[in-house]
Amino acid sequence: MGIAIKFGTDGWRGIIAEDFTFDNVRLCAQAVAEHLQDTGLAPRGLVIGYDTRFASENFAQACAEVIAANGTKVYLCPKVTPTPVISYGVRDKRAAGAIIITASHNPAIWNGFKIKTEIGTSASPEVEGDVERRLPDILGQNKIKQLPLSKGLEQGLIEYVDPAPAYLHHIAELVELEHLRQTSLKVIVDPMYGAGAGYLKTIISGGRLEVIEINGERNPIFPQIQPEPIAPNLAKLSTLVKQTGADVGLATDGDADRLGVVDENGSPLTPLQIFALLAIYLLEVRGERGAIVKTVTTTSMLYKLGEIYHVPVYETAVGFKYVAPKMIAEDALIGGEESSGYGFRGHIPERDGILASLYFLDLIVKLNKTPQQLIDYLYDQVGPHYYHRIDLEFPAASREAIIHRVESQTPARLIDTTVTSADTIDGFRYHLADGSWLLIRFSGTQPILRIYSESSSLSRVNQLLEQGRHLAGL
Repeated sequence: MGIAIKFGTDGWRGIIAEDFTFDNVRLCAQAVAEHLQDTGLAPRGLVIGYDTRFASENFAQACAEVIAANGTKVYLCPKVTPTPVISYGVRDKRAAGAIIITASHNPAIWNGFKIKTEIGTSASPEVEGDVERRLPDILGQNKIKQLPLSKGLEQGLIEYVDPAPAYLHHIAELVELEHLRQTSLKVIVDPMYGAGAGYLKTIISGGRLEVIEINGERNPIFPQIQPEPIAPNLAKLSTLVKQTGADVGLATDGDADRLGVVDENGSPLTPLQIFALLAIYLLEVRGERGAIVKTVTTTSMLYKLGEIYHVPVYETAVGFKYVAPKMIAEDALIGGEESSGYGFRGHIPERDGILASLYFLDLIVKLNKTPQQLIDYLYDQVGPHYYHRIDLEFPAASREAIIHRVESQTPARLIDTTVTSADTIDGFRYHLADGSWLLIRFSGTQPILRIYSESSSLSRVNQLLEQGRHLAGL
């Protein structure tokens, strides 16, 4: 194997049967078991869950057999479970953390191995680094332990535990669900064949509110879509919103920790617009105050909202493993990233597409505005902001050449505007005199170069993206 396992932005992901094999998954599980033992967390037990991907339940069982064989109690989810529900399960069981078998929003041929901490957050780079460093020794000495599932259950080292009831009880304390159920909204929900299927429909059904769910069955192929709730993957949802006259469309990704929104006209909102609107919901509708934590890829609208509502705004590298610690340190009201993941104070400091969906619906109800009217309301406060991202695949061997190409250029102007500053917090970012920005960075989990831009018009955004492509030589 040669230890090709590398933990990226949020865990390790690989192509099923090529990299993501039972041997490799057991190897990672053994490394987690040893990490828990050496850090004194093992006696608290470990939650293990999984998504709808091919053989995810079998990979989860393999992890449970390894963790149990090392003497650590396993709380094994008995069915497909969303990542935020599993993360809350860690908190509910006061466990040492979790292993989640999921590749989140990746294409169907991928699966993944996420590690969650004892507070339900994504594992830090230090924790993931420690797990990764243990792999060669475990492999070289063939130290992987295994205990058959049946024996683990008999001995009480493995216990089936469904974290959903505790999670749903907690959610009901955060949102006025009965008020939502009695509104006359028509909502189309798209779990994208993922782990979130059935959750929103169950939570908000039972009143006047009408909920229609699509793509709710388990289908590991994710037919005709990639389970990432961004515009190119929301065509079916957009069409149905328009055809049925629905008020809004909501989509969660493969493991339901991200949210996509389609407005009443069938037009997808950008993740940056959603983030800013969720901040307004907490600051204005709920009247709460607290810091905002954003990654470098998210919107500058948040700085303007920070000024309006007199709250600080902090910035991190990409990944909730960076956002969560800052949220905790600052007791932040909300944290978010450009990939449609948002976390909230009073909940787990982790992304939750289900709770974000409920908050967005509550925003519509409390302000009595359609999604498009909410965008107008937002722009009335912060001015128009447009955003887009392009993803460019490249041969893995070209990575260093691309980095050198971008590093060797320091543009004084982009399109017709002066570059006032640049930084390398996470990738290569250029700030322009008119408030626009351009960012070039590599995906943490795939051989993809992502180019991001935000500006005052969509035409300027597209021009900046082309400039970014040119700088990268792709």
